[in-house]
Amino acid sequence: MSLPTSRAARAAGLAAAVAGLTMAVGTITPATAAPASTTASVSTTTTTAPRFLSPTQMPPHPASAWYASSVARGLPDPPPFCVAKTLPSSTLYRNYWTEFDTTGGQYTVTASSEAKAKELAAKLRLAVRVCAANYAKETGGTATLRYYGTLDVEEGANVYGIHTSHPSGPSDINMFGVGRDGRDVTVVRWGQMGNFQHAQVADFKKTTTIAVNKLR
Repeated sequence: MSLPTSRAARAAGLAAAVAGLTMAVGTITPATAAPASTTASVSTTTTTAPRFLSPTQMPPHPASAWYASSVARGLPDPPPFCVAKTLPSSTLYRNYWTEFDTTGGQYTVTASSEAKAKELAAKLRLAVRVCAANYAKETGGTATLRYYGTLDVEEGANVYGIHTSHPSGPSDINMFGVGRDGRDVTVVRWGQMGNFQHAQVADFKKTTTIAVNKLR
């Protein structure tokens, strides 16, 4: 099993800088640097491609700028915490990272119909809701889920926070936003070492709102 964002991602992020939860619901990948990508980049400049967050639209970090990968198809390595098993192979994603232990990601799917998009959004919300319980069961660590409510943007978005800790590793806080606009579904993730006191809830809600508004 991979780990939430702080441990497994740190080594990949350092390598990326020099060069220029796995569980039933997804990979446990805590909160640190840029994951390596083995998929080809995808142009999102056409009118039919969903647009992605820019680095400056991530929740502000007190001591670092945000950086971002190109948009690519598939899933990053390591796969995203909680939602990896629910996202299809057609997913477009972009990784975000800082010079410290804070990372993020956006994962977007264009479904064949609005009904399929609505179904996928429901599955992704469920994947996040059961993630904490599955993490605790499969790793022997502890995990707590908090629901931060809905956002009034397009067809709506839901915001969650998950705190994970394990005797053999750090304590991590991850936040997820799941939103939809027509046939487009997006998941935004933010994470770092810490607990709920370190969750940038208001900033993350703003980031999620921008992400859903940018889909089309």
